[in-house]
Amino acid sequence: MPNTVLLLTPPFTQLNTPYPATAYLKGFLNTRKISSFQSDLGIEVTLAVFSAASLRNLFQQATNRAADYSENVQRIIQLQADYINSIDAVIQFLQGKNPTLAHFIANRNFLPEAARFAQTDEMTHAFGSMGVQDKAKHLATLYLEDLSDFIKETIDPHFGFSRYAERLGRSANHFDELYQALQQPLSYIDQLMIERLSQHIANTAPLLVAISVPFPGNLFSAFRCAQWVKQNHPSIKLCMGGGFPNTELRTVKDIRVFEFFDFITLDDGEAPLENLLAYIENKIPASELKRCFLLADGAVQYINNSNCRDYKQAETGTPDYGDLLLNDYISAIEILNPMHRLWSDGRWNKLTMAHGCYWGKCTFCDISLDYIKNYEPIAANMLCDRMETLIAQTGVNGFHFVDEAAPPSLMKALSLEIIKRKLTVSWWTNIRFEKNFSKDLCLLLKAAGCIAVSGGLEVASDRLLALIDKGVTVAQVAKVNRNFTEAGIMVHAYLMYGFPTQTAQETIDSLEMVRQLFKAGVLHSGFWHQFTMTAHSPIGRNPEKFGVKAILPSIPSFADNDVIHEDPTGTDHDSFSFGLKKSLINYMHAIGLEEPLHKWFEVKVPRTKIDPDFIVNALLEPTLISNKPNTKIVYLGQAPSLQLITKSKKGQHWELAQLAFENRKEHIEIKVDKEKGQWLAKLLPQLSVEQDHQWTLAEVKTNYEAAGLEDFELFWDNKPVNTLNKVGLLHL
Repeated sequence: MPNTVLLLTPPFTQLNTPYPATAYLKGFLNTRKISSFQSDLGIEVTLAVFSAASLRNLFQQATNRAADYSENVQRIIQLQADYINSIDAVIQFLQGKNPTLAHFIANRNFLPEAARFAQTDEMTHAFGSMGVQDKAKHLATLYLEDLSDFIKETIDPHFGFSRYAERLGRSANHFDELYQALQQPLSYIDQLMIERLSQHIANTAPLLVAISVPFPGNLFSAFRCAQWVKQNHPSIKLCMGGGFPNTELRTVKDIRVFEFFDFITLDDGEAPLENLLAYIENKIPASELKRCFLLADGAVQYINNSNCRDYKQAETGTPDYGDLLLNDYISAIEILNPMHRLWSDGRWNKLTMAHGCYWGKCTFCDISLDYIKNYEPIAANMLCDRMETLIAQTGVNGFHFVDEAAPPSLMKALSLEIIKRKLTVSWWTNIRFEKNFSKDLCLLLKAAGCIAVSGGLEVASDRLLALIDKGVTVAQVAKVNRNFTEAGIMVHAYLMYGFPTQTAQETIDSLEMVRQLFKAGVLHSGFWHQFTMTAHSPIGRNPEKFGVKAILPSIPSFADNDVIHEDPTGTDHDSFSFGLKKSLINYMHAIGLEEPLHKWFEVKVPRTKIDPDFIVNALLEPTLISNKPNTKIVYLGQAPSLQLITKSKKGQHWELAQLAFENRKEHIEIKVDKEKGQWLAKLLPQLSVEQDHQWTLAEVKTNYEAAGLEDFELFWDNKPVNTLNKVGLLHL
């Protein structure tokens, strides 16, 4: 049936779950009564490529030139019958439709094995206690990666699961190379993509095709889609939006881009898309477009109607995953990294707690752009409403909150609402390792289903963290990580090297901090990124202030984001890359934590100057517990059983109250004075999250004293009451 808008995600983003941009836009269009259809061409093309019929075709094309290929590809060609006979069963297994195949795969007698299986040397440790399903998923993933290598060498050099033709898109200051590539005949992958695109066009007859390009790896296929639509359906208008144009195409000037796309919109897509549709339908003039590039009078023009406001987050609607092939996504285990495992394994509903970043100060970050600087949280009750809607729509109870940095206050409110509604969910998000993540708050997050957090430790150097304006210290990060870890929440750290003025000594000292964090058991996962200067960050806008010099290339006419720079310290940051990543892989598996740091590197590196007990000593520092009068007191546990017992000593007899608590793991008892115990047993149900009123510490004290009891602070801050955080008595 006709649809006003066809929303497309071109190949390739993720195999395990849809990228959420089109679902967000479809949810918004629903609120405006605008019809739409969405498609993730990535999963559709992946399933088309990795099928028996497709592999049969691919091997036939490759066999004619088998002698020209590498030894690895020649082996794959020799085993083509095994690949063709196994591929459909493997895909079904990774879709969760054939779980018993795991035993067959894990025995290593079913799948043909080529070069990627050399990685299995790591598997004994990583999967020794993780079970057959995980081992089989990893083996099946390696099997698909072998086939990907085969396709890349024999059929399509641009192929990659999540980085299709990424080189053409990354830092493409000029359009020439991409334009020339688009003049070449369609590749086999292109043909499969166009087949599916043509079906969607025929089925939906859209007025507008809106293509979301989140990453450089989607850019080439986005242009291929637009090219085909222009050639075959010239009356249909085409628009590009998403993360790539938002960061890279803010100064686009090359008119050839508009041979493919009629419009490019920037930043939040709701209002620009609505205005664009009104313009296409001749309801408004071009001057009323919102954050939109188009070609007019032979030149690229940017129009931004400042009178058109953006929609508040409460007005954008619940993301709608309708139309997508939710049961056909593939759960893979690509690498043995706990957090990357979450990204690539399992279906997650994507939601956002808050638009933008509440901190918005990090000097390496694009804080000048709307998606960072315009901070707007969503009310906790509305978030829970959206979660319940998505659970009903998708049948999935897992959520990935894709925030820049989820604010602790909103995480607290959301957790209380989840518990109040008795929702059974699991979720994870990105945070700042700030001091507000207290032990009790982390316990609350865990009780509400939080399973993991990721955050930027970055350079793990206090001097450089201050230069970044991160607002944290390494010692503080260690303490916060301990709070998460002791609550049972996995912690992943983004790590950075090559920051302006960072010395070789600081890089090694940063690695030593990371080693100690893993050794102390307060960090579970991490990933090193080499610093890249971007045009929209404080460093990119004023590099001299940070001690580096920007190297200005020719004026960009297409993409403009990465800034090449010179660092006068002269440190060869590239030489650290291998050692940093190798050590981290080992640390994540508790290997080599006692090895001297220089063992990981192929070049000479300085000795660390960090005290070997720096992190341990930081964790031993006493933590000041906030007892402010306005601190919220919440009780998540069951009502205790109360028993009065008589104690005697030297002829003296007195009564005590024994309160017994049961939680999921243990039985806990405390003994206190009779009157205080009776008061506490009566109070706890009133502190329940299900009550309409949340008590403050001041109100608890007032109630205590109104009962005729004395020495509140002495009672409340003593060991018996402090023990009760294990059963859900929390200071928030």
